[in-house]
Amino acid sequence: MKRGKSNSGKKDSLPPAKSGKNVSKKRKKVSKTRKKVSKSGKKDSPPSKSGKKVLSRYKFVPRHRRFRRGTVALREIRKYQKSHEMLICRAPFQRLIREIHQDFKGDMRTQSAAVLALQEACEAFHYSLFEDTNYCAVHAKRVTVMPKDIKLVERIRGIERPADVKGNKKR
Repeated sequence: MKRGKSNSGKKDSLPPAKSGKNVSKKRKKVSKTRKKVSKSGKKDSPPSKSGKKVLSRYKFVPRHRRFRRGTVALREIRKYQKSHEMLICRAPFQRLIREIHQDFKGDMRTQSAAVLALQEACEAFHYSLFEDTNYCAVHAKRVTVMPKDIKLVERIRGIERPADVKGNKKR
């Protein structure tokens, strides 16, 4: 068959070949999305949540992205270093203050500015405590902060804990 004309005298669907180049048109297949049905007539259960790609009947289905160890932690560190808001939620902190007030006096009221000042002081104290704890861990040639680092910092600073918080048995 010659290019350009078919046996019936009508033009073929392909255009005449261009000189010097081998050009061919490919037809794109249009696939319709179908639901996979098992032999019993019921729909298959959803793919497993193992984190791997699952081969369905028609294509690979990507699973949830897993990051390497420490990547998410570093991202969170950068996020919290940029932010200026409080890390302790206001409502639970206010309930804690009310609970401590009840130990001393039954019905005490606190101004919102006083609660905010207490929260600022509490967060500043804990921030500096963890900062020094991290220095102790680095000095011990470790990356992980351990309870013994916090105890060392408290001992150096002269902070005494109540007997029931220390973890020691009362005698």
